[in-house]
Amino acid sequence: MFYPAEADACANLVTRSLEGARPSPPGEAKVIVAPHAGHVYSGAIAGTAYAPLAARSDRIRCVVMLGPAHRAGFAGMATTSAAAWASPLGTVPVDWPAIEPLLALPHVRVADRAFAQEHSLEVQIPFLQRVLGDAAIVPILVGDAREDDVAGVLERLWGGPETLILVSTDLSHFHDYDTARQMDTGTAKLIELMRPEKIDGERACGHRGLGGALKRAQALDLRVTALDVRNSGDTSGSKDRVVGYGAFAMEYADTARLADGDRARLLDAARASLAFGADNGRAMRATLGSGLSPALTAMRASFVTVRIGDKLRGCWGSVRARQPLLRDVVANAYKAGFEDPRFGPMTKEGVAAARLGISVLSTPRPIRCADEADLLRQLRPDRDGLILQEGERRGLFLPSVWRQVPRPAQFVRQLKRKAGLAPDHWSDSLRVFRFTAESFSGSSRPH
Repeated sequence: MFYPAEADACANLVTRSLEGARPSPPGEAKVIVAPHAGHVYSGAIAGTAYAPLAARSDRIRCVVMLGPAHRAGFAGMATTSAAAWASPLGTVPVDWPAIEPLLALPHVRVADRAFAQEHSLEVQIPFLQRVLGDAAIVPILVGDAREDDVAGVLERLWGGPETLILVSTDLSHFHDYDTARQMDTGTAKLIELMRPEKIDGERACGHRGLGGALKRAQALDLRVTALDVRNSGDTSGSKDRVVGYGAFAMEYADTARLADGDRARLLDAARASLAFGADNGRAMRATLGSGLSPALTAMRASFVTVRIGDKLRGCWGSVRARQPLLRDVVANAYKAGFEDPRFGPMTKEGVAAARLGISVLSTPRPIRCADEADLLRQLRPDRDGLILQEGERRGLFLPSVWRQVPRPAQFVRQLKRKAGLAPDHWSDSLRVFRFTAESFSGSSRPH
């Protein structure tokens, strides 16, 4: 029903989907999200999620699969008693040693009947076979389950680089083309912002599995990128009543790295923003054209630092993502050059001499600590950026500050001063957050 039954035809269709994949940012996704419609409808989008995995086919040995149950209603999560799954391309083994411990959980059970007519996981199998060869699977259908329970199952199965998490979901269902595009664009932003509480069954049929994966992504400091978001009206079929599809990748933020071309484009955009401000006395309006890398249009928070020689000339940034990365960098570059209250507005000569630094921030995560000593024990020098907040007072240090302030106690006390707090201040209402950052820099050149 969803792909050709004949082996060569099935293999050829999957191969075309992989070869037609849209360019993806470099990185090693721990979690991918792929659609599960018929391959002629969503295969091209799924191919974009799967194609980058080919480079890791010798390392990924197990795929944990989460998909919605469309045809059987049940509480919790279900797995299968099968020892292997078959497709026209052969069989893949089920990793029973990984599954057996899960059956002790009250919300996980074997329920073969739930799989009898279910397609959300089965349509992924030919892609996995083509890209990862004989990697084993852990198939899990998510019924009426709490996202926290799904996240708990993923925590047990998370593993290391040998384990990939696959979330199977489509996006909006049966709207007209323009309505679907608007909805799915909004859903993609919510996924990148890791806001599972805002994503329901109207936005994604696999929202419970997706929500559990996003909760784990929050806890473990992953960042999410929408690689391709389209619908059946784009791929095959009428535009009157379409289904939305999305391919997403989640990678560890502290090891993520933008492509060199994306870094250069962001530095150029920051330089252009400063030059425009010096020439016109106002901020430049950034527009997102077609053909941009998904990394540049992803919802991200950034900081832009301006230096002349070895002296700071301005710094401005966003604590939390509110807009696409390219726009955020353009806005923060202008503010660093012209609105930092510690410095006057930059001149054209200053812009020409400036060296720019850009930091792409991960989503801040709260640090639960009983007192300052507990906080100091949890800090990771050279890796953690830190935010301290007491009421309306807030201070932020990027991870790069560790180079000037290498001792944790000194790092925290200077951050308190920046927030307008006493160096020895501590209270039960003090909130502390950590984040990581990808940082890079380059010399400015006139535009």
